Amino acid sequence: MQFKLQKANERGTADHGWLKAKHSFSFASYYHPEKMNFGALSVLNDDIIAGGMGFGMHPHDNMEIITIPLEGALEHKDSIGNIGYIEAGDVQVMSAGTGIRHSEYNKNKDKFLKLFQIWIMPNVRNVPPRYDQISLNLEERHNKLQQIISPNKNEDGIWIHQNAWIHIAKFDANLQTQYTLKSKDNGIYLLNISGEIGVLDQLLESRDAIAITNKEEIEIKAITDAEFLIIEVPMI
Repeated sequence: MQFKLQKANERGTADHGWLKAKHSFSFASYYHPEKMNFGALSVLNDDIIAGGMGFGMHPHDNMEIITIPLEGALEHKDSIGNIGYIEAGDVQVMSAGTGIRHSEYNKNKDKFLKLFQIWIMPNVRNVPPRYDQISLNLEERHNKLQQIISPNKNEDGIWIHQNAWIHIAKFDANLQTQYTLKSKDNGIYLLNISGEIGVLDQLLESRDAIAITNKEEIEIKAITDAEFLIIEVPMI
């Protein structure tokens, strides 16, 4: 078993005025040779976007792009005809495949938009581009692991082109749970969103993360009320 703790203040930082971002891995102008990816997980951005601002039309290809709003609403448009928005409690997936262009904006002019954007490398290239979004029941993550991403169309959440799973949970203080790998060849990247949790005798405070390999089951304990994200991906 191996693990590496990443404190919140060790992430890359970008401040574009209208966009304030924290990068868990090398992204755009932030580069760190030891923070290129965790297996198939290549991007985990923690973004705050000012009212009415966002990203104009830009291209992607051969990437599974997952967006999780935390506060506010995100407006989406793309080159395959999808127009809509997602807000806290929703999850969006875009399989870029052979190529897609899209724009993302803060739908509200007077509120900040806070979100996570996750990029996972696919296990099949050049698929037709695809867009999907769902609204989740937030009660299903209270003291439970709520699955939001999987590789299977008949499972909870949205499916992607990779043998990967993502769960989110919101635990009351002093509760604990176990997470068991779905695939023994995978690793776990766990981001603590808020509060304090204990994992492998390590204290994770708000926005701290831990990357774990060669361990099939971990125990997670909420020390205070806490919310956390578990990303299981192949170690390619």
